[in-house]
Amino acid sequence: MSEETFKKRKLSSENGIDVLEPLPKTAHIQCPYLDTINRHVLDFDFEKLCSVSLTRINVYACLVCGKYFQGRGTNTHAYTHSVAEGHHVFLNLHTLKFYCLPDNYEVIDSSLNDIKYVLNPIFTPEQIKQLDFNTKMSRAIDGTMYMPGIVGLNNIKANDYCNVILQCLAQVRPLRNYFLREENYANIKRPPGDSSFLLVQRFGELLRKLWNPRAFKAHVSPHEMLQAVVLWSKKRFQFIKQSDPIDFLSWFLNSLHMALNGTKKPNSSIIYKSFLGHMRIYTRKLPPPDADDAAKIDLKSEEYAEMITESPFLYLTCDLPPTPLFTDEFRENIIPQVNLYQLLSKFNGQTSKEYKTYKENFLKRFEITQLPPYLILYIKRFTKNTFFVEKNPTVVNFPVKNVDFGDILTPEIKAKHKGKTIYELVGNIVHDGTPEKGTYRAHVLHTPTQQWYEMQDLHVTSILPQMITLTEAYIQIYELKQD
Repeated sequence: MSEETFKKRKLSSENGIDVLEPLPKTAHIQCPYLDTINRHVLDFDFEKLCSVSLTRINVYACLVCGKYFQGRGTNTHAYTHSVAEGHHVFLNLHTLKFYCLPDNYEVIDSSLNDIKYVLNPIFTPEQIKQLDFNTKMSRAIDGTMYMPGIVGLNNIKANDYCNVILQCLAQVRPLRNYFLREENYANIKRPPGDSSFLLVQRFGELLRKLWNPRAFKAHVSPHEMLQAVVLWSKKRFQFIKQSDPIDFLSWFLNSLHMALNGTKKPNSSIIYKSFLGHMRIYTRKLPPPDADDAAKIDLKSEEYAEMITESPFLYLTCDLPPTPLFTDEFRENIIPQVNLYQLLSKFNGQTSKEYKTYKENFLKRFEITQLPPYLILYIKRFTKNTFFVEKNPTVVNFPVKNVDFGDILTPEIKAKHKGKTIYELVGNIVHDGTPEKGTYRAHVLHTPTQQWYEMQDLHVTSILPQMITLTEAYIQIYELKQD
């Protein structure tokens, strides 16, 4: 009888004989195959489905070769793989338990905790607080140094439009802090048959992987996140076809808001708490220019009176001035430049802009009544005409720090904000190339080190803030300064 199953215990009997008393069977057996685990091949970013049967039910990862197989019992794919290849250690991707096959016993060993953490990183409130002060680089298994939160995203084919949005949203602190704690949204109830909550879970998983300080590799593949996007947008957004980041951003924020049971109330979800602002729109109908008898039109009638509507917004659309048609006197076409404040004057309540519809023309004025904690600006670079899409290359001059959006508010509304109108840039998305074949890259600010990084899919490089202002900015995210 083995020593594990029995132990000696001296009974307090008169004859003092040592009696062997049976022990309950131990909970686990020491696995002799732990040294065969290869952490370099482990990648939990891909869809959790069996590589043979493509089923999602009861999937195990082989920790020797990194492939996924179904089942654990005899004649299952994982069992067959363990016998055929001599790979013995498997991890259940759902329960996070380790097993040794074909002997089929559970392996309990603290040395495997790092694998469990990579599959499902968990953050305590204390760790989340520390993220804003952490200036320490982390080391991946292959020796690559990386900064948690500043990690490249894999481009599967043409999903750079999606990657840049995800990278910038990962730097929005309230959003990040909310999604890093799974319990914040684990109990949200959705109607039966509604799969939109998958989008919330996948975004949370992606953010936890991006901010993981103990990752095995210095990049993340957004594969599962993109699968949820394709499914839930009914193939409107795909990763094999380029789309417009602003369309994706608008759809994504609204879908997350709905999936988190958000309503029209300002504080009904973390999305509205972070990005929702309010404006007033003044609309006045213009008389038709080809009216037969201008004298007959009564401009004081109700039809031509100014209408006021209150409107919420998640981002502001800034219009670029049209590009000059002619070259300058030196026969060279200079790239036109415009100041950010010039673009923002559209929202000061005084500037009117004409909008043409099929039949009628309107004059509109926009007045911001409430600024959000995070302000998203969309600089409209593309215009569609009958034949093709045209891109406006005008460079926008913008400050990276201390941007005062109070300058476009009326004095009464500025007083309501109590001086809290100074913003700083935290994310900047740039479009390079032609409208049809262009690519996107993002600039993000790592707050603790105040270092800017340029991210183009897997490429992450540090960049000077002065260089950011020279790019063809497309979407920008500004954060309200708290102090």
